[in-house]
Amino acid sequence: MSKTKSNAAIQFLRGIDEPVVPEIRLTRSRDGRTGQAFFVFEKPEALTTETMTDITGMILIDEEGELVTREVNARFVNGAPNALEATYIWKSEMDFERFMRFAKRYANSHGMGYSSASDDK
Repeated sequence: MSKTKSNAAIQFLRGIDEPVVPEIRLTRSRDGRTGQAFFVFEKPEALTTETMTDITGMILIDEEGELVTREVNARFVNGAPNALEATYIWKSEMDFERFMRFAKRYANSHGMGYSSASDDK
């Protein structure tokens, strides 16, 4: 794992960026005010038997500051940790816009693209 160096990073252990890029799915309420981002990290570096008990949340870091969620769960396969699943919830349009600014910075700093379900049609 590496120390923070990009414009946007995700951390499970403060000060250590998670190099595994997650799959991220967004859902929003009909009025668009509330919603959540569901993250799945397959075989993340933060998920080792030594550090698993130290994970108390997920920190999304960019130039504006931090977004934090404590909604993090480990997924196990045959008794061994396999993935981390985290949920970030927003409760206002302003919170959603802030999350999206982070998401775009994260995508750009990790060579990713962005697509929505409407892009697939």
